[in-house]
Amino acid sequence: MTEVANTDIYASKRRIDISSEKDAVLVRRCWQGDSAAMEELILKYQSRIYNVVLKICADPDDAAELTQETFVKVIENIDGFEGRSGFYTWVFRIAVNLTLNYCKRNARLRFSSLDASGAKTEYSSQANRVLKEFLSDDSSPDPAAMAQNKELYEIAVESLMKLDDAQRAVVVLRDIEGMNYARIAKVLDIELGTVRSRLSRARSKLRQILEAILQ
Repeated sequence: MTEVANTDIYASKRRIDISSEKDAVLVRRCWQGDSAAMEELILKYQSRIYNVVLKICADPDDAAELTQETFVKVIENIDGFEGRSGFYTWVFRIAVNLTLNYCKRNARLRFSSLDASGAKTEYSSQANRVLKEFLSDDSSPDPAAMAQNKELYEIAVESLMKLDDAQRAVVVLRDIEGMNYARIAKVLDIELGTVRSRLSRARSKLRQILEAILQ
């Protein structure tokens, strides 16, 4: 009984606001040095983190390393996590920041050589037709919808890689991961209005890239 009371007092000092009660319990156990709780949290989120990182950096090996680095930082900093946002949001923020910083340091995106060489990827007439139909809609391009067609998915990935790091991150989080604007703002540590304007510019740029592919 005393142990539970102490735990509640300890947790209350952290100003907990964690969306998942199970996550809240696991985080409290991590604060007490329970390595099994940390392992459970890692297993719960590592695949989702890897998929987000992969969509931003576009390299499986890099994504695996960055995912590992993300959870190393989570382990190192869990005692400083105050619960002002959900654990899930906190981990995503670490992963996205690491990935964006990595892209800036290395300045090498999988498809950047296409612009440098002037080469143009050839897609089938069917893919071009579907892409044309897709772009005939006045709404913004949706990479997640494009993923339903294999060739369109390749086009979407190539196009995403031509966005700058910040624009690509917000498109991945909103249009592929389905995060709402408020959560994206927390993950990227930017204002809500910045999320909206950055996403609008990113989608406009993405449409321009896709239209150029058809020319």
